[in-house]
Amino acid sequence: MSARTVSHLRKGEKGIIKSFNNRAMSLKLLEMGCLPGCEVRLDAIAPFGDPICINVGGCYSLSLRLNEASVIELE
Repeated sequence: MSARTVSHLRKGEKGIIKSFNNRAMSLKLLEMGCLPGCEVRLDAIAPFGDPICINVGGCYSLSLRLNEASVIELE
């Protein structure tokens, strides 16, 4: 069974970042503040489903493409 990722969240759902499944993309996400242990919430989805907007740690909003969101594994 594959791990649950941010791309699986529904609007309003929350999750805690556990790890990343792509080493190259993980550096970019870490630099944007997506740190393991941080809570994320899906705030908005674009009309055609991509990109999405997540709230990171209750501090700021971050827009991600679905392929980027699928790299963030949740607890």
